[in-house]
Amino acid sequence: MAVLMFLLSSLVFLSSVVAQQGLQNGFYSSSCPKAEATIRSTVEAHFNRDPTIAAGLLRLHFHDCFVQGCDGSVLITGASAERNALPNLGLRGFEVIDDAKKQLEGLCPGVVSCADILAFAARDSVDLSNGPSWTVPTGRRDGRISSSSEASNLPSPADSVAIQRQKFAAKGLDDKDLVTLVGAHTIGQTDCLFFRYRLYNFTATGNADPTINQAFLSQLRALCPSNGDGSKRVALDKDSQTNFDVSFFKNVRDGNGVLESDQRLWGDAATRTYVQNYAGNFRGLLGLRFDLNFAKSMIKMSSIEVKTGAQGEIRKICSQFN
Repeated sequence: MAVLMFLLSSLVFLSSVVAQQGLQNGFYSSSCPKAEATIRSTVEAHFNRDPTIAAGLLRLHFHDCFVQGCDGSVLITGASAERNALPNLGLRGFEVIDDAKKQLEGLCPGVVSCADILAFAARDSVDLSNGPSWTVPTGRRDGRISSSSEASNLPSPADSVAIQRQKFAAKGLDDKDLVTLVGAHTIGQTDCLFFRYRLYNFTATGNADPTINQAFLSQLRALCPSNGDGSKRVALDKDSQTNFDVSFFKNVRDGNGVLESDQRLWGDAATRTYVQNYAGNFRGLLGLRFDLNFAKSMIKMSSIEVKTGAQGEIRKICSQFN
């Protein structure tokens, strides 16, 4: 109980730190009181039709925050826009954000930013997938720049821990945030294209990545033949791909990580400690610890380089600058 109280009090403290960056809890309580409920019902309607959209929305928010900060820049369409960058070509969930925005413009025109809709949608996606919920500090403004060339520094599936650490640290996120946020891979899928090299010709040796569990290697090869369809989708968490839980960390511990960048977290002493803590045997307490830490890390991540006050704009259509 004491541990729970400490973790909850640290969440409250983190919210107050975020408030100093111009975000606040309940930002729309008087200007658009139905904003949060409207976004939630929209996300839920799409989720009920396709539960895999949850992972899509969570990833969309993450990719938004890592380029230009959490400012909705990833939502802009255009040949040279951020969403056309190579790391963003598999992003999905845009129609959910557009749907919510259309409804909000009917309720309270020009009030709720696309960046905030994305932050709420990410939280709701986790909650609907049996994960934690948290209070989302709001007041983000939408950015006026969206450039594909700026998206080249997004975390990549082939990144070593050193490179992942560097990319996260550049955004004010530490090792604990890194491992905790990568835990979002407990839901969602990836394409064979992004990990097939681990199965057949790893580092041009003609062999598989030796860190892959042998039984799992056979399963992955059956799903992704060497000359098969590179766009075939495979679950990132082999045990419960639509359930937000700690089984992802157990998989990494046991050599069952799908992406190289995920499996590498077990090979680094610092990140392994966090994986081990989440993957341990005391299921209830560890699930609770991951849930609370995930909420804390999400609040941190969703406040990266935010635009507030008179900065940026409130877009009328999320895919277009005003």
